[in-house]
Amino acid sequence: MKILHTSDWHIGRTFHTHQTHDHLRVVLDALVDLVRERGVDVVAVAGDVFDSATPSADSYALLSGTLARLHATGARVVMTSGNHDSATRLGFQSEWAGLAGIHVVTGFDQYRTPITIDDEHGPVHFYGIPFLEPALVRHHYPDELLKTHEQVLGLAMRQVRADLAERGGRSVVLSHCFAAGVAASDVERDISAGGIDLVPAEVFDGPDYVALGHIHGRARIADRVRYSGAPLHYSFAEADKPRGAWLVELDASGLGAVEWVDLPVPRRLSVLTGDLAALAHDDDYAAFENDWVAAVLTDQVRPLDGMRTLQKRFPHCVALEHRPAVTETPEIATYADRVKHKSDPEIVAGFLEFVRNGVGLSDFERALVAEVLGATAAASA
Repeated sequence: MKILHTSDWHIGRTFHTHQTHDHLRVVLDALVDLVRERGVDVVAVAGDVFDSATPSADSYALLSGTLARLHATGARVVMTSGNHDSATRLGFQSEWAGLAGIHVVTGFDQYRTPITIDDEHGPVHFYGIPFLEPALVRHHYPDELLKTHEQVLGLAMRQVRADLAERGGRSVVLSHCFAAGVAASDVERDISAGGIDLVPAEVFDGPDYVALGHIHGRARIADRVRYSGAPLHYSFAEADKPRGAWLVELDASGLGAVEWVDLPVPRRLSVLTGDLAALAHDDDYAAFENDWVAAVLTDQVRPLDGMRTLQKRFPHCVALEHRPAVTETPEIATYADRVKHKSDPEIVAGFLEFVRNGVGLSDFERALVAEVLGATAAASA
């Protein structure tokens, strides 16, 4: 059996206020082509299908169209809800979708009855564990201590292993969590009210393969426990992380080959560093003109209209940081000490030097300050 492990589609997410539907559609179309070309039997989507608990009509249309095209390939789909999803909205009419082989698992205890799909070697049981917020599920299990995500998933996996022991056969678990051993970027929302709630990898002992979601970069916890990451870049912190999915094969005895398959990147992410004149005019930066750009300006003084100037060359420049290449450390002294026995021009010059990270006045600026102060003094005489 061939399984394509993907997650974190985040349909409806914006990138620096820009909508991403068109780019995500390109990637998901490529994913459908991949399923068809490689003869994938099951597509496993491990949570965060939508980016919001209240998806837009366009987001629903993108999901529905993608699922219809996946169904047309002959593949089955097993999909769970993540911490960004509304389990109720994502799971709406899931009973009907299941009749077409599109299995959407959002109920808090739905994982206890696996989705069983047969191949030539027998049954494969898919246990989809939706995101389970401890505060929202603990009342269902009054005899269990369920204060952390680790404890909730520990209970779920004990139930999965008990069920599997009775059923026999091979198994795949889908879970949306922050497993120990991977690093998060700036886009993964904490999955507990008190902060990041790590889940040890040994919680997932037992199944032949564990398809994880939540972390946006691909990661391997063990051969049989992996993150696929998001199919689209949603932050410059992810710029160097590949986009794709894991193609997992189960043979007669369990886990077989696991292959990483790349997906297209509709628009690259680039962080460009230099002074404004160089970024705006040098040929060295021509290759980045169609990228999403985050610019780091090294000019000693923050340029006026820097973003507007950059966007004339890089229309998709969406972030700007001023980081002077050369700074001087101001002398440590109280304000009274700094102005003691100083003239008005010296006080103004000292203030401007302080707020400009130690960069002093040019001859022109010094003459201009003297002229303004002179005119002010003459007017008040």
